[in-house]
Amino acid sequence: MSVFRSGLLVLTAPLSALSLRLVPILASASRIVENTLYIHLQPGLSLTGSSQPRSTYVPATPEVYSLINKLYVDADAHSHLDVRVLLTNIRNQNLTPQSLSSVQNLSHPPEVILTDFQTSDGGQYNPVKQRLERYATSCYSCRPNLISVLLYPDYEPMMDQSELPPWKPDLDGGALRSYSDVVVGGTFDRLHNAHKILLSACCLLAENRLLVGVSDKDLLENKILKELIQPYEQRVEKLCEFLVDVKPSLRYDIVPLVDPYGPSITDPDLECIVVSEETRQGGVAVNKKRLENGLSELALHEILLVKDPGHGENEEEKISSSTIRQRLLGTLLQPPQKDPALPSRPYVIGLTGGTGSGKSSIARYLERLGAFLIDVDKLGHEAYAPGGPAYEQVAEEFGEDIMNEDGTINRKILGAKVFGNQERLKCLTDIMWPVIAKMTKRQLNEAAAQGKAVCVLDVAVLLEAGWTDMVHEVWMASVPEKEALRRIMARDGLSEEAARNRLQSQLSNSQRVKRSHVVLCTLWKPEATQKQVEKAWALLQQRIGQD
Repeated sequence: MSVFRSGLLVLTAPLSALSLRLVPILASASRIVENTLYIHLQPGLSLTGSSQPRSTYVPATPEVYSLINKLYVDADAHSHLDVRVLLTNIRNQNLTPQSLSSVQNLSHPPEVILTDFQTSDGGQYNPVKQRLERYATSCYSCRPNLISVLLYPDYEPMMDQSELPPWKPDLDGGALRSYSDVVVGGTFDRLHNAHKILLSACCLLAENRLLVGVSDKDLLENKILKELIQPYEQRVEKLCEFLVDVKPSLRYDIVPLVDPYGPSITDPDLECIVVSEETRQGGVAVNKKRLENGLSELALHEILLVKDPGHGENEEEKISSSTIRQRLLGTLLQPPQKDPALPSRPYVIGLTGGTGSGKSSIARYLERLGAFLIDVDKLGHEAYAPGGPAYEQVAEEFGEDIMNEDGTINRKILGAKVFGNQERLKCLTDIMWPVIAKMTKRQLNEAAAQGKAVCVLDVAVLLEAGWTDMVHEVWMASVPEKEALRRIMARDGLSEEAARNRLQSQLSNSQRVKRSHVVLCTLWKPEATQKQVEKAWALLQQRIGQD
C-alpha cells in the first residue's frame, strides 16, 4: 500500500469494542501514513440506509476520557505518527447536544480514511465506501480524491446496523464536571502523547475558554538539555495547531510563563486548574496566592502520569520532553552543509565544545571507532612553540615578559594579558588562527592522501575562528553550566568566580547548539557518552554510505 505524507482519518464505531481494536487500527494506520493520524469516535454512525449520516453526540464521561488516554498511550509505540483524537462531538453535561454537521477544517487535510464500521451490506462494498467518502468529504477538509478503507468489510453481524435502534448517549453514567474557564501550564516542548492526554482533559473540562501558560526564560534554566528545547514561538505554534484541531469551538489564550504562577493567580474568571501528579503542589500554591489576592480557589483536576515502558538508563520513567531531548543526542538535528568546494573525502567532522564539556573524551571515542583525529588545539600549541610558524610574531607582539627561561612562551602569562581585553585578544587570534588553519589543512590533505574516510577536527574555537568551511558537519560536546563549573574548578584549581569568568568568555551552549548538526552530552557516566558516540557514528556511516 502507498504511504501518504499528510493526514489520515480513522472513524471508529462501537466504543465498547474499540479498546480491543486499538492496536490493529494503529498498526494499519502506521503503515500508510507518515505524519498526522486523526481519530474520531463515532458510535451510532450508520453508513447504510437512505438518510444522510450525521456525527453523534458523545458525553464526556470518565470512561470516554479513559478510552482517549488509552489511544494516546498505545500510540506511543508508533512514534512517527502524530495522533490527534478529535473531541468535537464529545460534549459535557452542561451543554445541550447541537448539530454537528458543519465542516471541520483540519490542519493536515486527510488523504485517506479508515473505518472499523462493520456492515452487512449484501456485498455492496463499493456503495458503502462511496458513502463513507462522501460523508468524510462533507464533514472534514479532506484532500481531493480521498481514499477510503473498510477495515472489516467481511464482518457479518447478527443484524444489519440499519435495523438497530439509534445510538443514544447514556447520561446516567456520570459525566465529567465542566467549567467555563480552565487553566493549565507547562513547557510543551516537542508535543508528545502525555501532553495530548493533559490537553484533552483540559478541552473536555472547559466549556468556554482554555488558558495555557507556556514556560519560558528563567523557568527553563533547570531543564535537562535546555538548549534543545524548541523556541517559544515554535512550541506555541504546535500547541495551537493541536488544540484547534481537536476542539475548535473553544477559545484559547496562550501566554508566556516567566514565573511559576502567571495569570492563574490574577484572572478572576478561572474556575479550574488541571495538574499532574508532579505539579499538584503547584496547583495548591496557586490557590494560596489566589486567596491572598481575594480570588476564589480553583478546582484541582489531577491527571495521572503516563509511564514510558521503553525508558532507558538516565531517562525518566514517564513519557516526557526531557527523554525526547535525550534521544536526540547523537542524531542529525539539521541537514549538513553542501559546499561544492569541500571534497567529499575525507568527510570532515568539526568537534567543538566549551571548556569542561568532555570534548576530548568524545574525540578519543571517535578515534577508536575509526576516525582520523586531528587535535587542532594541540596544533595551536605547536604553532607558538620555539621554531613554530607563529613563535616570533607572538613574542614580538606581546614582549619578552611572556617568555620562560628556556625560550618557550608562558601560556599562563600570555593568557592573562589577553583575558578580558578584547583588543589584545583579537591581536593574538589574528596571528594564530590563520597559521593554525594552514596547519590543519595540511593534515587534512595528508589524511586524504592516506585514503581516510572520516576526519575529526578536535577544536574548541571552531565556530569563533570561522573554520566551518573546512568541515561537513559540526558536532558539539556539551554539559550544563553547573557541571562545567565543577569540572573546571576541580581540574584547574580555580575559584568558582574564576571558573565562571572563563565560561562566560566563551560561546554559550545555546549559541553552539544553533550552529551544530549533532549534539552530544557528557553529563552522565562514561558508558552513556560512549553509547551516544556509537549511535552518532552509526548514523554518520548511513549518511555517507560507508560500510
